Amino acid sequence: MGLIKEFLAMVSFVWVFGCSCASGLLEHQFYRNSCGAAEMIVKEEVKTSVLTDPSTAAALLRLAFHDCQVDGCDASILLGEPNSLPMELKSDKNFGIRKMGIIDMIKTSLEQHCPQTVSCADIIQLAAREAIYLSGGPYIQVLTGRRDSVSASKQRADKQLPASDISIDEFIRIFGENNISLEEGVALIGAHTLGRTHCRNIIDRLQPRTDPTLSPVFSLLLKTVCSNPYLSDITFAQNDATVFVFDNRYFLDIQDGRGLLKIDSEVARDPRTRPYVVMFGRDMMRFFDLFTSGFLRLSSSKVLVGEEGEIRKDCRFRNK
Repeated sequence: MGLIKEFLAMVSFVWVFGCSCASGLLEHQFYRNSCGAAEMIVKEEVKTSVLTDPSTAAALLRLAFHDCQVDGCDASILLGEPNSLPMELKSDKNFGIRKMGIIDMIKTSLEQHCPQTVSCADIIQLAAREAIYLSGGPYIQVLTGRRDSVSASKQRADKQLPASDISIDEFIRIFGENNISLEEGVALIGAHTLGRTHCRNIIDRLQPRTDPTLSPVFSLLLKTVCSNPYLSDITFAQNDATVFVFDNRYFLDIQDGRGLLKIDSEVARDPRTRPYVVMFGRDMMRFFDLFTSGFLRLSSSKVLVGEEGEIRKDCRFRNK
């Protein structure tokens, strides 16, 4: 397995540098001269956090995705005003985003080693990379050199983030706008292999009538776990049977009617996406390969580089 992961990492490295999707000044090991220890500091902080709480990996991956889906990967998701909730977190679509304190800890360490050098936007993507790998997924050669946004907006988050009941057509449109192929998009939704889903996001599939695409046994289980709609904000269902492991179990589960979200069921049934679901269920290395290329495309799309934005001293606030 170790040799396979190293091979995939090498393939990812070659793929990015041979691809027109790399944006502006993003490059591999951007901080090698200005802050050589940057990626190691991120790695050690994330490793400690994941060992302490395995659910950290899913939280960091979701944080990275949600940051990138609003105006690109620019750490706008962390930006707020003193003594208030970060602006984008005020969007209901960011409900449940957590573990931002890990990014703050990493930033504090980096500021001690190389002040105002490593962007919060890069920290988020590097932390997600480590979370994926520590959970058993591929090691992704993430490009760096992003700059941080100087603004954030609840309204933009409301508009750009996908809803929990997103349709398959909207799913395809969103990834297409980021130059992500359909196969890569299906691989990216495989990130649902990690973590849990709040009952509030699936309650409509259970009441007042059960979604017929759910298997009878699975729907009964969900009705038991999510039995109280008044507690749906604090109760959860596991995304798949290997909740802390980044693997292809998700693709096997959704083929058998065990997809939590509407999109999970639709991607397994729609003739445009089902062939990829079946393929990833059979071939985990293919899933890892396409997830890697999709992740690199998404994390390189619409980023701030060069003199754009800023390098924040504190990830939560603009520089003064």
